Amino acid sequence: MSSHNSKLSRRAFGGAVGAGAAAAAAGLGAAPAHASNRSAGPSGSASADAREAAPGEREFRADRERRSRRPNILVILGDDLGWADLSSYGAPHIRTPHLDRLARQGVRFTDAYAGSATCSPTRFSLYTGRYPGRTKGGLAEPIADRTAGLDPTHPTLASLLRDAGYATALIGKWHAGYLPDYSPTRSGWEEFFGNFGGALEYYSKLGLGGEYDLYEGDTEYKDLRYYTRIITERAAAYVSRDHHGKPWLLNLNFTTPHWPWIAEGDTAESAEIVRRIKAGDARALWHQDGGSVEKYRQMVEDLDRSVGRVLEALKRSGQEEDTLVVFSSDNGGERFSYNWPLSGNKASLQEGGIRVPNILRWPARVDGGQVSRVPVFSPDWTATLLEVAGTRPHRAYPLDGVSLAGYLLRGEEPAGRDLFWRVRGERALRRGNWKYYRGRSGRDQLFDLAADLREQADRAAAEPALLAQLRAAWERTDAGLLPYPS
Repeated sequence: MSSHNSKLSRRAFGGAVGAGAAAAAAGLGAAPAHASNRSAGPSGSASADAREAAPGEREFRADRERRSRRPNILVILGDDLGWADLSSYGAPHIRTPHLDRLARQGVRFTDAYAGSATCSPTRFSLYTGRYPGRTKGGLAEPIADRTAGLDPTHPTLASLLRDAGYATALIGKWHAGYLPDYSPTRSGWEEFFGNFGGALEYYSKLGLGGEYDLYEGDTEYKDLRYYTRIITERAAAYVSRDHHGKPWLLNLNFTTPHWPWIAEGDTAESAEIVRRIKAGDARALWHQDGGSVEKYRQMVEDLDRSVGRVLEALKRSGQEEDTLVVFSSDNGGERFSYNWPLSGNKASLQEGGIRVPNILRWPARVDGGQVSRVPVFSPDWTATLLEVAGTRPHRAYPLDGVSLAGYLLRGEEPAGRDLFWRVRGERALRRGNWKYYRGRSGRDQLFDLAADLREQADRAAAEPALLAQLRAAWERTDAGLLPYPS
């Protein structure tokens, strides 16, 4: 992948290109007068197969004639949300009208992936634009104690945008290290409101170790209301704020629909989990004796309503046109997720563990009602957002993601490259429609995802040369990463 990265660097960020020139290369400039209410895109019911265009959707095509100012950037993550958990991605029993509307107003990606199969490594890949295995903290899958975290000296999306003149904030789940050594405010986000750990009980805010885990900056903040409601209010207030003419980046990281399986109003279930935590039950938050498909539906639909409230606040603020919104999940679905037809779940490098719903909306530059089948993954969004903001990565920390700005804004062919994943005990690499996979059985497998999205028809014996090529490509990339500690 390094050859593609160098090509990207030369084209978009290389040499002595400054922020202004990079912005011009991205097609940014003086903002034109836009219609105040661009079409929200076609209407229509959800597709029965998330790979197929829904009624009214068309194949993606860039509009190369538009120009705009540097956008505000809103990156929204669901937590453990599966690929087919939105009605616009095929869920038969979950209704997500606000996210479906977002898709109709922008581009729905069918072949989008998380940077890893669990929470914190994917966040590392999004925050840094690099494989999790390039940093010591990214080797934890996920971070579960205070010994690992995102090195505050490592450039991040937030620090690079801050230095380029953006206001930066993170609201919600951080999960890239704990105080006193690690914090969003040490890694480029000027404001932080949320939780540090991987999970918390939605009312009490007690984390995996029984600690209270709701902070404003680096100071505890007491609010015992339902967590999703709290961060939704905060995010709506942030996008509504007068930013004094400065563009902004907001990372909005929901914990919904991550366990424990508590919807708003489930105060009795909340109290029981809190009782168990305080009694020393270290696995109480895992809630392995609770939840249901119905409870999960309630949580996903609440996530949808919450995103809708933030987007409505953005619209009322008058900034909708010039705000680039990316919605995704940090990894594939878990126990109650609707993942059909994918195999595997969170923590696996099968498609069900890493393929995620992914939507982009930028009314000033990108038409609505479109679908893209281009394979993308989390670090690509880091590279893309830096380019559209008119800045570039740090030369000492080259990105593993490839910017999609040329594809989205200038009609360029997307880069042909490999997508690489590594977790303990598993490996995977996608090239075109072919996927090389080795699970915990230790057996190399090869799947044609165009014909076999469920990864059941192993083509390894029929395509030995291709299997060898993909295995060698995976091993070359792996050789450049940090080894796992023994």
